[in-house]
Amino acid sequence: MPDTILAQVPLVSLADQASDPQGFAAALGGSFERFGFAMVADHGIPQDLVDRAWAMTKAFFDLPEDVKRSYFVAGGGGARGYTPFKTEIAKGATHVDLKEFWHIGRELAAGHRFSELMAPNIWPDQPEGFRETFIELFAAFDTAGDKLLSAIAVHLGLAPDWFDHAVADGNSVLRLLHYPPVTEDAPNVRAGAHEDINLITLLLGAEEAGLELLDKDGEWLPVKPPEGALVVNVGDMLQRLTNHVLPSTTHRVVNPPVERRGHSRYSMPFFLHPAPDFLIKALPQTVTAQNPEREPPITAHDYLAERLAEIGLTKK
Repeated sequence: MPDTILAQVPLVSLADQASDPQGFAAALGGSFERFGFAMVADHGIPQDLVDRAWAMTKAFFDLPEDVKRSYFVAGGGGARGYTPFKTEIAKGATHVDLKEFWHIGRELAAGHRFSELMAPNIWPDQPEGFRETFIELFAAFDTAGDKLLSAIAVHLGLAPDWFDHAVADGNSVLRLLHYPPVTEDAPNVRAGAHEDINLITLLLGAEEAGLELLDKDGEWLPVKPPEGALVVNVGDMLQRLTNHVLPSTTHRVVNPPVERRGHSRYSMPFFLHPAPDFLIKALPQTVTAQNPEREPPITAHDYLAERLAEIGLTKK
């Protein structure tokens, strides 16, 4: 076989976890060790809910600019509500990203111990049903994420429920993303090369071409899942927790071919975070003579604050 054949991120089925938890954990963990990415079919997020969420996302981003901007919280670091076009920039990049987005976080009860650290949600007046749809979708992503973390735990030789305590009341964020049409000669990529901050990211909407990962040989590999499948990738928190055994891989969203540049691109990543007080410290079994502990322990909250400043969403 010629060396020019590109490697492929494998497709795994979350449905296999029930009948063969060890086999599923090995397949998912193997894909993460090799690519930092996996594609996951049969993830259990209901298709009718996903369809409703896409309709709501498009309807919101179609609203007039001044209406959208009324939900922008200055100084809020983009934690909740609307973040306008050309705000976020990848760490070390020279061009801002060609996207606008909306953030939904966990709904906390009044007086919750994390209410000082996790901002309350902002809900738009329109489209109707937006709040109900995305509270339901957030819960569905949470459930899928818990199952994937259980498989990661098994792959690492931990108890299947090891992550349950870590992510209970976790600071996860559901991002609704709109990449508007771009001009034929646009110099920017829609989202610059970056790594994610969190434990794992679960992404819907990668069927529209553009997502690429930087493979170990320095080649950019397109990640194009079958219709409806999730793309799941390792974030920096999980990389740090596993002492880089599971790599947080650089990825980007490139401008589409000329014939698709008049089209918008939408996606919905769910950034799965631990609770703010979770201590990210290399797991003992990942620290060896060949792979000594690479980074000191840090709480999830402190690490997130450090990283948000680097990408321009907060000021240092």
